[in-house]
Amino acid sequence: MLCHTSPPPKPHSHLPNRCHNEMRLALSLLRPSALLTSSIQPFPLITKTKTFSTPNPSPVRLPLHRLRFTTMASAYKPEAARVPPAVDLPTPPVTKFKIALCQLSVTSDKPRNIQHARKAIEEAAGKGAQLIVLPEIWNSPYLSDSFPVYAEDIEAGGDAAPSFSMLSEAAKQLKVTIVGGSIPERCGDHIYNTCCVFGTDGQLMGKHRKIHLFDIDIPGKITFMESKTLTAGQTPTIVDTEVGRIGIGICYDIRFQELAMLYAARGAHLLCYPGAFNMTTGPLHWELLQRARAADNQLYFATCSPARDTSAGYTAWGHSTVVGPFGEVLATTEHEETIIVAEIDYSLLEQRRTHLPLGKQRRGDLYQLVDVQRLSSQK
Repeated sequence: MLCHTSPPPKPHSHLPNRCHNEMRLALSLLRPSALLTSSIQPFPLITKTKTFSTPNPSPVRLPLHRLRFTTMASAYKPEAARVPPAVDLPTPPVTKFKIALCQLSVTSDKPRNIQHARKAIEEAAGKGAQLIVLPEIWNSPYLSDSFPVYAEDIEAGGDAAPSFSMLSEAAKQLKVTIVGGSIPERCGDHIYNTCCVFGTDGQLMGKHRKIHLFDIDIPGKITFMESKTLTAGQTPTIVDTEVGRIGIGICYDIRFQELAMLYAARGAHLLCYPGAFNMTTGPLHWELLQRARAADNQLYFATCSPARDTSAGYTAWGHSTVVGPFGEVLATTEHEETIIVAEIDYSLLEQRRTHLPLGKQRRGDLYQLVDVQRLSSQK
């Protein structure tokens, strides 16, 4: 028995008979989502016409990949992903400089801690550091019961704040910028975990009170409640210094990516977070969080920890670190007392942001980060 079949239809017989590029454009018009979901490979130049039925159209040659990116940027509204809109990265006062992290041993002897920190600052300055960072709670044991005992009245200064005064004097004498780790600060009836930033003239440029208090309970591992004695700060802190715009956080603040995102939107070049992670979360999260904050926000990130003391009531993980804007570890150490020095090169910020233009690819049509403080100041 013979069976007769019709010849198979010609491919794309429902489309006009045009050149290959026009065929691809016709397909994209039939499936507009293809402009958004296809590979980011640039297409060849195409001929754009009013209608496919025109026998001899006048060509207007446009790169399809540019048309696609323009359409994406317009539809996705990247500028709306930050409220208020992110500021342009400011031109820093220096392009390259050295940063030093002083990973200090801390004892119950406060005068010794202050003198020891001063010597470390002098040593770091001698190594050419223009920015020097100290650890979290470097003048006191890291214990809730110790915070009120070692707390200083920063507003009063002088003998009421010997740690604060030493940092101011050292910055002025050595002509360096100091991110002064953190110390317990007494203000009225409240105790804060506070980081002070000093300029090369010794003046206080900014004061950050730890925003997110370290209250955790991991059964069988660690329980710590900073809120037992400390009060949470209420203000993000970003400071324009002689080595660039610096956003400040303290330890547990690093777990909240919104703060780092906010600093990036305010034009920070570098984030400095003094911290004292512990032996449970330190091995798992310390470096991970630093690299994530740096890579996500495409800026430099520096942390400074106390040295480890296994006989102390709280054992710090150590591993002070400097991370670059690609998430790469530039310098780090183990848990012993030491000073590490790394070079910061701000020219890499624009380079990394050009290679990965995240700021132009955000989906402001789907999500927003609201900077409440900036928004309120504009009203």
